[in-house]
Amino acid sequence: MKLAVIGGGSTYTPELADGIGRLAPQVTELVLVDPDAARLAAVGPVSARIIRAHGHQAAVRWTTDADDGIDGAAAVLLQLRVGGQAARARDETWPLDFCCVGQETTGAGGLAKALRTVPLVLQIAELARRRAAPGAWLIDFTNPVGIVTRALLDAGHRAVGLCNVAIGLQRYFAGLLGVAPETVSLDHVGLNHLTWERAVRVNGADRLPELLAGHRAQIAARVGVPAAVLDACSAVPSYYLRYYYFHDSVTAGQRDTQTRAAEVAAIEAELLRLYADPALDRKPELLGQRGGAFYSEAAVALLASLLGDTGDVQVVNVRNGGTFDFLAGDAVIEVPAVIGAAGPVPAPAAPLPPLLRGLVAHMSAYEELAVDAALRGGRPRVVSALLAHPLIGQYDLAEPMADRLIAENERFLGWA
Repeated sequence: MKLAVIGGGSTYTPELADGIGRLAPQVTELVLVDPDAARLAAVGPVSARIIRAHGHQAAVRWTTDADDGIDGAAAVLLQLRVGGQAARARDETWPLDFCCVGQETTGAGGLAKALRTVPLVLQIAELARRRAAPGAWLIDFTNPVGIVTRALLDAGHRAVGLCNVAIGLQRYFAGLLGVAPETVSLDHVGLNHLTWERAVRVNGADRLPELLAGHRAQIAARVGVPAAVLDACSAVPSYYLRYYYFHDSVTAGQRDTQTRAAEVAAIEAELLRLYADPALDRKPELLGQRGGAFYSEAAVALLASLLGDTGDVQVVNVRNGGTFDFLAGDAVIEVPAVIGAAGPVPAPAAPLPPLLRGLVAHMSAYEELAVDAALRGGRPRVVSALLAHPLIGQYDLAEPMADRLIAENERFLGWA
């Protein structure tokens, strides 16, 4: 099978190559597609060496020609970043001028990223519809994943959204319990980057009470909130919930610290230097600091299940259907789903309690408006999306923030 990676010049790609080399014998050709030939020249060869070091015989090549890369692919993985780390740095800084959190996937920065990203992703998806193999799958790892996946599904594409938060927590809990990760399953509920773990099951038995009894403070530190929040939620929130539960203190702290974009840019520069070493044939330890831990395992497992019709359960971004009755059926949620050749089907889930339900409903409405703004543009739609976001939600903020967002991203917005 041929796999095309859009955004193949990303420093993430050797992580994916490592996973393919270890876990995906069905991949016969891997094509990395990126408009940045210099990045490809660094990332392509090291990815090929990593795959070969695992004894995998897949042909690996790289190209700036998306038609060539996608042609005949059985699956297309999307991991692109429009505007690079420079655009991310703007997303993480200018919202602070309005006393709002600066973050690349939520708040005003997340909306800016969606507006830049959704139109390009849809162009790529249309290209895949024409040139990829019949029935090809689009695997979206591009943030904001929930919004991008919803746009793809709304346009009729065979798409599944993927995030590494769930698999990262699965591995973490398995380590605390001293069990194999494959024996651990999570009751993972919510939206992308707005999720909670309500149960941690090992061979069907919920071990979350045991984990909280023995590791409560450690788990709270891991997800960046005080331990009392775990008690209030009766669940373990993801790291991203700190932006909601502690918005003002997090925002204040951001003014005094280096942006994550700056940290990542420095890491990427060093990674690219390491990748240029012709002797390097394994992913360097530094890659673990880049983010995206266990991304390769999640991506490879999802591809194998979609193409192999395995019927196993994995956490993905998928249509709500009737999973949560307070959301529209076409909303996109992040939950465990049964994965087969026809696509993911959400596993049955217990109703969400009001504390979780209220925030999920609020954010899902914002995501609907964000997709509309990304597709149709216009200042009024940007204002509406910002007004609907629970981290903004005030008209006297939404109006000037919309103007600033548009000004900061004018060169990426065809309607600005």
